[in-house]
Amino acid sequence: MSRPRLRLVEVGPRDGLQTAGAAVSTDAKVAFVDALSLSGLREIETGAFVSPKAVPEMADSAQVFSRIKRKPGVLYSALVPNDKGLDAALAAGADKIAIFTAASETFNKKNINASIAESIDRFKTVVPAAQSKKLPVRAYVSTAFYCPYEGKIKPEAVVAVIKTLESMSVDEYSIGDTIGRASPDDVRRLLDVLLKAVPVENIFLHFHDTYGMAVANALTAWTEYGVSGFDASTGGVGGCPYAPGASGNVAMEDLVFAFHASGGDTGVDVRALQAAARGLSSALGRPLPSRLGKIAL
Repeated sequence: MSRPRLRLVEVGPRDGLQTAGAAVSTDAKVAFVDALSLSGLREIETGAFVSPKAVPEMADSAQVFSRIKRKPGVLYSALVPNDKGLDAALAAGADKIAIFTAASETFNKKNINASIAESIDRFKTVVPAAQSKKLPVRAYVSTAFYCPYEGKIKPEAVVAVIKTLESMSVDEYSIGDTIGRASPDDVRRLLDVLLKAVPVENIFLHFHDTYGMAVANALTAWTEYGVSGFDASTGGVGGCPYAPGASGNVAMEDLVFAFHASGGDTGVDVRALQAAARGLSSALGRPLPSRLGKIAL
């Protein structure tokens, strides 16, 4: 199977920092996005227009969007939960919209206090409204491999969620290993079923690195199945407050290095990612999980 060029989505400024623990200044967030914009990345998830009570770290997303130095050719996207969030994202000038649900009923209720069906129902007005503004829409499907409450998730449950979203004409799906427990065999089991139902070009995989298997999982999906879309977070920051024990997202610089070492084409400069991670580490006042954080290339 030929190996297509990688399509990488940087989720650090949103998914990474939404659980940073300590408040990160707006200045630091803007500097992080601006540094990422110089790396060759084509898409950066810049913020989320959600309840500031639920996610206080994202309360300044509008200010971040207003202050970043937008680079031509880079999409600056935003997560939204409902119509109100979409209106705020549109006002801020987001280039792309992301919505979110899960393949586990228990996780969805813990995360957003709604069943899977209820969460999707909230998006029935969001998706067409975004598309009427010519904005692409991605849908996150969390806990697609394992749930911290329900255990292993059947691939058929993931397909059922995506089929419901597909009826709304969502453009792409980010399939999440939310607790970072998936192995390459788990990736194979899901993709064997999922890719019979969804075109491979509509799929992005979103791995967490709790057990150190995220890079191996990504390489398995790319080399064996031709999946070219992956999410990652520069520095390896992130996590989920409703996924006990889960560590951060796979580090973008680690993933890019692995793809390059395997003959992949990402168009991304690893050194620029390292520089962005160093700046974020300084802002957070602590080292980041990235394996490449202290390595000179």
